[in-house]
Amino acid sequence: NCSASRSRQVLMSSVAEGRSVEDLFGPVPEPEAAGKTAAAANAVVASADQPLAERLRPNSLAEVVGQRHLLGPGKPLQLAFASGRLHSMILWGPPGVGKTTLARLTAHAFDAEFIALSAVFSGVKDIREAVARAAEAQQRGRKTILFVDEVHRFNKAQQDAFLPYVEQGLVTFIGATTENPSFEVNSALLSRAAVYVLEPLDEVALQELFARAQQLACPELDFDDDARTRLIGFADGDARRLINLVDQVQVAAHTAGVNPVTAAFLDEALASKLR
Repeated sequence: NCSASRSRQVLMSSVAEGRSVEDLFGPVPEPEAAGKTAAAANAVVASADQPLAERLRPNSLAEVVGQRHLLGPGKPLQLAFASGRLHSMILWGPPGVGKTTLARLTAHAFDAEFIALSAVFSGVKDIREAVARAAEAQQRGRKTILFVDEVHRFNKAQQDAFLPYVEQGLVTFIGATTENPSFEVNSALLSRAAVYVLEPLDEVALQELFARAQQLACPELDFDDDARTRLIGFADGDARRLINLVDQVQVAAHTAGVNPVTAAFLDEALASKLR
């Protein structure tokens, strides 16, 4: 919701303390080790009242699950970050693949102010307010990333409103979209941004994410192999969906006094919600 988004913006600004780009990239841990390490680190700083998806949000690019075709060694986004040069971009991909997370981590990597807008709820007035904040940040010597979620929902006039500020370098624009930007984003804005295609998470990435979610949300619960496979199948490449499913299963299993969790229990507890 809007309140949660604003809270995360404040949090992102407060933690952007200028870590070097090199600190953000390192050897990617093995799935099991990454699950335990990342979950334990997040558990220390995250409130138990936060949604599980928020508590699992990566703190560095090295913790991002999936998208190795963009973030792996020698891949486009890894090279872009290693260059130390911030640039505007469009992140195109289905829901739950990390578009917002990558935008926030970009701000962290470059010690930039992060301003998030949703094209569903924002208008030209919000754009002007964001630009005013960016101007204030510039006076303090800070760059600004202006992130627009679902940018394809903005009309031509709204998209055009970004152009002068992108051209002046006042803001670095990052747009997220589930639609083909070639058809949904103005050519003038598109020509000033690199387009990166994010893919649904594959089975290996989802297994790693499941390990993290289980370790943080319900380490006392055991899942048999069929249950784990079933949950990953239900997620269908969507990280957020998998995390929410783990959260639901944790509540259902505790309520029913079930341990270990089996595929039959999942069918009973979740299948009706997934039809």
